[in-house]
Order: sequence, then structure tokens, then C-alpha cells
Amino acid sequence: LRLLPRQRYLQAERAEVSALERKRNILCCLITRILKVEKQLHIDNLVFRVIDACQKGEFGPGLQFLSFCCHSVDVLSCVLHLLNQGYLRRQEERPHVLEY
Repeated sequence: LRLLPRQRYLQAERAEVSALERKRNILCCLITRILKVEKQLHIDNLVFRVIDACQKGEFGPGLQFLSFCCHSVDVLSCVLHLLNQGYLRRQEERPHVLEY
């Protein structure tokens, strides 16, 4: 009987998945926080404001210590996720404007 070493790559994959989920959750919260204040916003302006908040580390109370790289693709992915969940909607006459 031979003992095999623990498979560390599985632990690494779980850690990466967990980090990606946290990043997505933070971005979704940031998007909804911005749109709650603004009520409606052009999608380009929303992406720039989220990226700017990520670069400055302005995530809100209790999350200032977090820092991560944020790209427009990440933000747009979260916007699509929130649209599919029904948290955001597009204006019919102007689909590039998002509303909370």
C-alpha cells in the first residue's frame, strides 16, 4: 500500500474560485450601490465609475482593505449577471442606459 501526496492543485483551484466569487460579489454590490444613488446611468459611465472605485479602493464601509484589479470585461459581466437576475433594467427607448 502506497500513500499518495495530497493534491494541492485542487485546493488552489478552490481558492481561485472563491476569490473570483468574492470579486464578482463586490463588483455587483458596487454596481448596485452606484445605480441606487444615480437611479439611471449610461453603461459606459457606470463601467468607468466602477473601475475608478476599484482603483481607489472605494468599496464602502468595511471593505477598504480589499484591492484587486478590475477590468471593463469584469464589470460588464457583472452588469449582464444583474440584468439577468432582474436587479437592473435597460430603458426601452435607450438600451445603453441602465436603471436600478
